[in-house]
Amino acid sequence: MEFDCQERAEVAIFSEGLSNQGAELRIGDGSVEIPCVKLCYQQKKTTLVVPSGSKQLLAADKDSCATTSSHRYSIIDLPQALISEILNCLDPKELGLVSCVSTCLHRLASEHHAWKGFYCERWGLPIVFGGKASEERSWKELFIEREFRSKTFLGRYSLDTLYGHTEAVRTVFLLASAKLIFTSGYDCVVRMWGMEEGLSIAASRPLGCTIRAVAADTKLLVAGGTDGFIHCWRAVDGLRNLFDLTGFQKEKTEFRLWEHEGPITSLVLDMTNIYSGSWDMSVRIWDRSSFKCIKTLRHSDWVWGLAPHDASVACAAGSDVYIWDISSETPQAIIHDAHEGNTYSLARSHSGDFLFTGGEDGGIKMFEIRKHGSETSVLLISQWMPHTGPVYSLSFEFPWLVSASGDGKLALIDVRKLLKTNRRGLPKRVSSRIVEPPQRMLHGFGSNLFSVDVGCDRIVCGGEEGVVRIWNFTQALEIEKRARALKGMRLENRMRRRRTQMEMNAKSGRPDQCSIAAHKNPVTGDRNRAWHTKRRASGKAKA
Repeated sequence: MEFDCQERAEVAIFSEGLSNQGAELRIGDGSVEIPCVKLCYQQKKTTLVVPSGSKQLLAADKDSCATTSSHRYSIIDLPQALISEILNCLDPKELGLVSCVSTCLHRLASEHHAWKGFYCERWGLPIVFGGKASEERSWKELFIEREFRSKTFLGRYSLDTLYGHTEAVRTVFLLASAKLIFTSGYDCVVRMWGMEEGLSIAASRPLGCTIRAVAADTKLLVAGGTDGFIHCWRAVDGLRNLFDLTGFQKEKTEFRLWEHEGPITSLVLDMTNIYSGSWDMSVRIWDRSSFKCIKTLRHSDWVWGLAPHDASVACAAGSDVYIWDISSETPQAIIHDAHEGNTYSLARSHSGDFLFTGGEDGGIKMFEIRKHGSETSVLLISQWMPHTGPVYSLSFEFPWLVSASGDGKLALIDVRKLLKTNRRGLPKRVSSRIVEPPQRMLHGFGSNLFSVDVGCDRIVCGGEEGVVRIWNFTQALEIEKRARALKGMRLENRMRRRRTQMEMNAKSGRPDQCSIAAHKNPVTGDRNRAWHTKRRASGKAKA
């Protein structure tokens, strides 16, 4: 992600710490100014005590204020704590512009703690591979690299096809932190694949019924069957691939949870709980330490999908979407008739403020969840109609929303312009509902696509054909890295030649020929200049 340094850029900042009405921040001419803030800060910290009735001290204070007001202050004259509060109100692009103003502001903006908030708000804590700690790099560097990687889904890709299932694949799950893929479906077998090589690592014994949902982290793997059970595997310490699906290990790591009275359609894990949704019209919340059901949320229709975040969980039941408060077990908001027909799929941003739904009508909708004290409201932000069949699955990784449909197509939607950061309680700036169509469609499959997941520059999908496909965009990432490196080399060579030419002109006493040519023939000037006339004359001579 590159930040363009502009000579003039105006950024409006509203901060309660500065004034009740706000302060306008202007960046330009190598300084940052706050015109509406009258500074009483001096480099030498002195205390001026003005006793009541002392006219001389009041006159001296008046002269001092007049001298201070005639002096032009910049933002770097403020205390660093106040500068930090001002920078905390900016978004990533504005913070990058501020870092281009001066060396002092570059240091303050680059080391600002807001970069950690920007990163975690979009992608959560960074994934650690090979034991490399993220503390070795600054949060700004991590943010810029991840933002750069998010653009690779518009580039080239390689398509890998994984064979092993004998019937349709109903669910896929990508565990990016362990570079593993878990799949299952109508053949009742849970399979584990290597993300890098695309090879089958292990397969479970037949579990006795169709598996419609799979979820995993580095400690636990769960699979939900149509018989109403949740089959669980604990991770084995020291095992390279975490889970013993075959049962060869002596340690007993498999067990089942029974509470649901109907097929399980969705499963989600977080640090403390297991969330399960079922056609018995309920969502159950299980404690991971005791593996007991601690909460039950009842609905009026079949539950198709769920998306928890902190103390709330969004559930799709029939055509409606419920947002529940987990502690009180009461719905905070209900979206009635979110789609024509059933709402099959849900996805949620990492911050929890935005909710995506996919329905039987082939549409995708984006909602914003707003909290006003104890009240919660839901606002429709945008909607798309990229598919002609039902949208069976959604997966979101900032800024890409990926959908799998019964029409055999995948839609990639960039919602970067619609997601705005809410800093210090400032109002969100929401764009119009009229948005551009999906940025990319992946198609060519004649059968239903039931499940999709995204992560690590890859898109994993399974469907009715009984195969698992992986779209690998790491090739686009490498091509983009090489292009950026070549662009940097060309720029460096151009600047080197420019400096050499200026040094030679300075030694010989001649003016810069490029500046003279640019002065004689400005780009926006009259086109009937000397070199245009000469060109026309030479053309006539040749004729």
